[in-house]
Amino acid sequence: MAKVMITGGAGFIGSHLSERFLADGHEVLCVDNFVTGNPDNIANLLPDERFSFIHQDVTQYIYVKGPLDAILHFASPASPVDYLELPIQTLKVGSLGTHKALGLAKEKGARFLLASTSEVYGDPLVHPQNEQYWGNVNPIGPRGVYDEAKRFAEALTMAYHRTHKIPTRIVRIFNTFGPRMRAKDGRVVPNFITQALRGENLTVYGDGKQTRSFCYVTDLVEGIVRLLNSDYDGPVNLGNPREMTVLDFAKTIVRLTASRSQIVHRPLPVDDPKVRQPDIRLARDLLGWEPTVDVEDGLRTTIEYFRGKI
Repeated sequence: MAKVMITGGAGFIGSHLSERFLADGHEVLCVDNFVTGNPDNIANLLPDERFSFIHQDVTQYIYVKGPLDAILHFASPASPVDYLELPIQTLKVGSLGTHKALGLAKEKGARFLLASTSEVYGDPLVHPQNEQYWGNVNPIGPRGVYDEAKRFAEALTMAYHRTHKIPTRIVRIFNTFGPRMRAKDGRVVPNFITQALRGENLTVYGDGKQTRSFCYVTDLVEGIVRLLNSDYDGPVNLGNPREMTVLDFAKTIVRLTASRSQIVHRPLPVDDPKVRQPDIRLARDLLGWEPTVDVEDGLRTTIEYFRGKI
């Protein structure tokens, strides 16, 4: 049995990871300050004596009594709505928060896994995006606070790996969806589903021909666990290589919800990526991983979750 600490453990992905590590027989220490996390996401875990919680901002010194085997750093605003409203907090958690978490990993001799993002590729000029691509990011644009926070976090993680010999892992997460996403998250999946369930118009930005790929959360969690248990210290893409346009995705949501909603178009936000598709050959070769949940099956489960929330 290992003891695992998850920063941002009450968030969408963090709470699913907490469940998975408990199911695998480990102890879980969840750290969150609920800026974007939700206490309801971990409420069912609190009775488990192997689960503990610290209410804390991870940009401050983190004290943990006793040993830790692994630290997974997932604390960060992760949607455009959040990091545009919280630009300084986003930069701080990517820099100071990563520094504090890495310092704790060094102190405890723990394995460290950084939750990075496909946003490090920016508005990519290479398609699909592989781990060798350095990205096309506007550092002073409104999205730069998130993109550069994660790029700095990757650089800091590798610096600790090279300097202090900490066993590090970096996962670059592409669009992920599932239960426990916030209705007002601002990302395309909760936006479209809540609009469709309420009978509102679905808002598509631009002409809708920009592409995205969508991975169900349990598939992502499986990939993260495999990466943590591997011996590979470089970044690894995890996501669904099946690409679809935002417009087609909106039509799929309308069909699956049996909604009468119409699709309306709004101006494209600044620096919005035109394409987003992971090259997952490294994950296949290294981890034996690829998504197994069909997108529409995952959407049906996610729609039912939101139906219960609206």
